[in-house]
Amino acid sequence: MKHYAIAYLRNVRMGADIVEYLERIDETLAPYDGHFIVHGAQPESIEGEWEGAPIVIEFPDRTSLYSWYESENYRKILPLRTENSDGVVIFVEGVDRTHKATDVLT
Repeated sequence: MKHYAIAYLRNVRMGADIVEYLERIDETLAPYDGHFIVHGAQPESIEGEWEGAPIVIEFPDRTSLYSWYESENYRKILPLRTENSDGVVIFVEGVDRTHKATDVLT
């Protein structure tokens, strides 16, 4: 089942470190078949207030997601982001196309 790294970043302080992070992250994702599915678009707030940037990275499975996040190559660039932005990152398993809302009741 596909797994996702979802970030909600706020107060991103654009500078050399963030630019370097952006220039290097794709190469850390490639060995784990990770790819952005949401990145860089300005969200449209429909309900409530939203400040910040939503980011979603898709991986083929849980093992790939955790292997990427714990990889030496990603760990080298992680401080470039964490020291220059505020935010929350979560990992979550996706559902398949047959999923119904009531499936969570069982």
